[in-house]
Amino acid sequence: MLELEWPWIFLALPAPLLIYWLVPPATPINEQALRVPFYRDVIGTTTAGTVDVDKNSRFHLFALWLVWLLLLLAGSQPKWLGDPVQLKDSGRDLMLAVDLSGSMEIPDMKIENKEVNRLTAIKYVLSDFIKRRRGDRLGLILFGTQAYLQTPLTFDLKTVKTLLDESSIGMAGGKTAIGDAIGLAVKHLRNRPEHSRVLILLTDGANTAGQVTPIQAAKLAQEEHIKIYTIGIGADEMIQPGLFGSSFGARKVNPSADLDEKTLTEIAQLTGGRYFRARNTNELNQIYALLDQLEPIDQAEETFRPSKSLYPWPLSLAFIITILMACSRLIPISTHIGRRF
Repeated sequence: MLELEWPWIFLALPAPLLIYWLVPPATPINEQALRVPFYRDVIGTTTAGTVDVDKNSRFHLFALWLVWLLLLLAGSQPKWLGDPVQLKDSGRDLMLAVDLSGSMEIPDMKIENKEVNRLTAIKYVLSDFIKRRRGDRLGLILFGTQAYLQTPLTFDLKTVKTLLDESSIGMAGGKTAIGDAIGLAVKHLRNRPEHSRVLILLTDGANTAGQVTPIQAAKLAQEEHIKIYTIGIGADEMIQPGLFGSSFGARKVNPSADLDEKTLTEIAQLTGGRYFRARNTNELNQIYALLDQLEPIDQAEETFRPSKSLYPWPLSLAFIITILMACSRLIPISTHIGRRF
């Protein structure tokens, strides 16, 4: 069906008549600015064509009114509304909080036997997880020294995935503000249905920045009935090459020594969630498969009507009519001048 967003704009329809009646005509200026040798011939053309002008005056008047009407129609923002689309009436409000601190650059994860850094592994596995979230609202928080809401809760899963793919290490700062990330999630989840509020927090370190401690933020989440699943990212051991990258002097190190598993476990327990340890992409996949088993929560049914803006059509038609009217007035004079020369 057709809908006008601003139908009140048609109140301006009689404006040209009001201007014609109320505004006095401009006083003609009799100063001669240019001498035209064939001025009398031009005058003769216009006077000789008086009958034609009179014939066409009604047409021109009609065309002017049509242009004005089309401009008003374009200004009223016409839209074509499609058939209502029923959105799924079950799902969760799921916020993802992803760590972008400097330690996420450690290349201790593998994808198809190729070493990659932790953030690349998260993006790789989260891609499929996001696609399977049809019916859920997803949001994205990126955090480092500060926490930022990159995507509010939305059904547009493609946008969430795109913005996650475009994120880079260090763009939110080099430190880790776990508490601020949880606090930001609480702010945006607290107004959603009580039993559908879920936060999945992925980090590889300990809280080293921010205004709120992780435990304080977790207690706020507990009060708002927000369930938090925490995931600790990073391998337990990694071969550190020796001098000049050779195997001589190579040694095993624990790249996840800074991971604060105790705090992450306490956050999950306080809010009724679980703590998971992801040492590789396979474990990360298993964690997401387990998270897929969360029971969907019934929500209020929602409908969506796709709309398409139609204002370019009346605006283009008004422009074409104006051009044709201008050409119709110029052709007789230009034809006579051409014959003269």
